[in-house]
Amino acid sequence: MRKKKYAGMSRIKGRLVGLVLLAFGSPAMAATCGAETYAGQSYTLCAVDLDRDDLRLFLNDAKTGEPLGSFANIDRQLAPEGRALVFGMNAGMYHADRRPVGLYVEDGQVGASLVKRAGPGNFGLLPNGVFCIREGRADVIETLQFEREAPACRYASQSGPMLVIDGALHPRFLQDSDSRYIRNGVGTSADGRKAWFVISDSPVNFYTFGSFFRDHLKLSQALYFDGKVSRLYAPGLERFDLGFPLGPMVGVVAPRAAQ
Repeated sequence: MRKKKYAGMSRIKGRLVGLVLLAFGSPAMAATCGAETYAGQSYTLCAVDLDRDDLRLFLNDAKTGEPLGSFANIDRQLAPEGRALVFGMNAGMYHADRRPVGLYVEDGQVGASLVKRAGPGNFGLLPNGVFCIREGRADVIETLQFEREAPACRYASQSGPMLVIDGALHPRFLQDSDSRYIRNGVGTSADGRKAWFVISDSPVNFYTFGSFFRDHLKLSQALYFDGKVSRLYAPGLERFDLGFPLGPMVGVVAPRAAQ
């Protein structure tokens, strides 16, 4: 069960002019975020370079085992390490107690199992997929392909539906669908070295959102994270979306001393 998005969150609009460096990091150590407009819709995107950026998934507090629930709690947990969260986004669907709906892996530990069957809601709209972070790369992989290949993910979050599968939009997407929400998701490059995290700045349908990844970013693989609860943490844009507690979250970590 997903939560209702806080209506008062800030939105960043306009066209990307270069890339805005997030707070806390040098160009060699932080994701870059900015805004772009495509087909009359505005989006905020954060580009992550796996050659330089420390990309992780987060769910539970390391000491208490309770769900972290917010980007602020991630940042507090990192502080004793001398590190900070410099980009964050919700990263998959979750139950009322914030347990992941599908596969979840954090620092090599499996917290929830892969779900292969069709089911209700967006998660069960097959094909769905897995966002997998391995050494030096990140990939969006369709679920049955993921099962066959069994990649050794240090971090993984299953979500759905797939937005783009091998260069094609999900077959169930309708161009004129009136189901419109603020939506967020991730796409990855073919070599796994780059990942683009995107959130729409106004309500869009699946077809429009998927088209941004396929036709504008030119990506062959992209995965939906969620709607309604979609949220972004981007200090470099002075954006700190608020709302009800989250389940799985993804983010880039950098030395706090670099502030």
